[in-house]
Amino acid sequence: MKPISPLGPSASERLNRARGDLRMGLPVQLEGQGLATAVEALTPDRLAALRALGPLTLALTARRAQTLKARVYDGDLARIRVPEEADLSWLRALADPADDLRMPMKGPLISLREGDSAPARAAIRLIKSAHLLPAALLVDTPETLPEGLTAIRVAEALEAADIPQSFAPVSAARVPMRAAEAGRLHIFRPDNGAEEHYAIEIGKPDRSKPVLARLHSACFTGDVLGSLKCDCGPQLDAALTMMGEQGAGVLLYLNQEGRGIGLANKMRAYSLQDQGFDTVEANHRLGFEDDERDFRIGAALLKKLGFASVRLLTNNPAKSAMLEANGITVSERVPLKVGRSRHNAAYLATKAAKSGHLL
Repeated sequence: MKPISPLGPSASERLNRARGDLRMGLPVQLEGQGLATAVEALTPDRLAALRALGPLTLALTARRAQTLKARVYDGDLARIRVPEEADLSWLRALADPADDLRMPMKGPLISLREGDSAPARAAIRLIKSAHLLPAALLVDTPETLPEGLTAIRVAEALEAADIPQSFAPVSAARVPMRAAEAGRLHIFRPDNGAEEHYAIEIGKPDRSKPVLARLHSACFTGDVLGSLKCDCGPQLDAALTMMGEQGAGVLLYLNQEGRGIGLANKMRAYSLQDQGFDTVEANHRLGFEDDERDFRIGAALLKKLGFASVRLLTNNPAKSAMLEANGITVSERVPLKVGRSRHNAAYLATKAAKSGHLL
């Protein structure tokens, strides 16, 4: 499906429109293969309207399905038959693990074996990118569809995650900081309508030499509130201070909160941690992978800024590997071991044991 004129939306613009619709509770039309909506934003009226169109299927990630002891026949996801009597509270109990310990038995759950799993996979990917709980409700294509729904191709949604984002510089200005008076903030906007990302340039780094650099994922709780549950705030401060002391550096502030799952889901993970689960287990119970971030963004922004090699401030070897795989030479990994406290000791131990961080 191509725009009929230059004024029509492109595939990436339709996908971004679909994300917005899903966040508002609107279903999205998977062209030729039915409707999909996010369970988190679903209302009773819309559930009734979808049920009137035909049998419903609930799509969950394999991580969430394993927690619920539902059979996974489609590799990375499970398609579960929705009983005719199931109401919205039943669907939300399967999507949200908040009450798993209080109500562990939610079955029997009947997973589907037959049929095409691609529409469910496309819906889950869209919902994840909208930072909603990864649970989708689907209904096969009815004879008549409501007007005004965003229509996308399944292939477009599946391919979107594999296509690197393109970034355009929006603005830049001098920002004196505690760490260095010679600071400059650059704003970059992706072509797919997703969140903007920022580059903080300290001094005047020599583009012909490896620059002291950090890829820092946004952490509202740590960077702004000074949360003691993580080491993010101290790492941010230490990285900028080190760049100020050395007279040059670049810190990329990437809007990938909660390892890419968004702030709302991060708070859900925190709540699960209060129940006794570690950070990786909490992500899995929510239906996410250990880490949903896209470090290709960092490589793209470094190239936009004119850097080809870095001395990377990180304890995470995955960042180095991803930069190398995307054309940025990592000449040195510079450890950044700060911020340990009694509040985050278990969190840091999990990062080392399960995520490979060198702590």
